[in-house]
Amino acid sequence: MCICINCKWVDRCITYHDVENNHGVNNICDVPNFKALKPYIHVSIVKDNNGDYKTDWDVQSCGSFIEEYGKWSKINPGLELPV
Repeated sequence: MCICINCKWVDRCITYHDVENNHGVNNICDVPNFKALKPYIHVSIVKDNNGDYKTDWDVQSCGSFIEEYGKWSKINPGLELPV
């Protein structure tokens, strides 16, 4: 899972915005203005239950990461965490 969901910068981060775009989901910020330092993005190609391939993008480390546990959930109350 992407570490961004527990990061102080998730709602302003350009890298997370790009990850959202690659996942084809709605963005939590229309115009991000925070540039993360040295994000490490792990990209996996996985087969889903229908036999189709999908690409999964997860930030696994980042020089700008500042933990704020539950940040994504706080700004998206009632929504399920992205997978």
